[in-house]
Amino acid sequence: MILPKVRDPRFVTIRRGGTLTDADHHLLALWAAACAEHVLGLFEAVRPADPRPRQAIEGARAWVRGELRMMEARATGGHAMGAARELRGAARHAAYAAGQAGVVAHVAAHELGAAAYAIKAARAAAPKGGAEAAGRRECRWQREQLPEEIRELVLDDQRLRNGICWSVFDC
Repeated sequence: MILPKVRDPRFVTIRRGGTLTDADHHLLALWAAACAEHVLGLFEAVRPADPRPRQAIEGARAWVRGELRMMEARATGGHAMGAARELRGAARHAAYAAGQAGVVAHVAAHELGAAAYAIKAARAAAPKGGAEAAGRRECRWQREQLPEEIRELVLDDQRLRNGICWSVFDC
């Protein structure tokens, strides 16, 4: 479970009664795509012929550019998560990260899912005894990628949802 039971209005667009601007929604999608892409190689090393996670990351970016409708971007995310189902470990988490990035167009709060799964992928790929350090490095890398416009929003979201996101944001 990565979404809260009660939706945070900061992650609901203004036209739907929240406070999220389209510009910030787009930045959340781009950040989620960057987080997922950072660990995508962990999936592609196991399933090089399966394009679904890469397509979800590109789908998020295409949605931001106005080249893909929200429902199409959401569908790419679902397909990426389908690619994850039969896998285990780092490859599975990397595919889920891509899937979460793809669905940010539909529900902005999935931005944290992309980041959390990417951290789980980095942890799972680490050598024995190095998982925690690898997760902290990935978390710090992600934070370095945050655009200033959404930085405080995402950091507060990490603080609030860390417990339901496997406590991966302790970095």
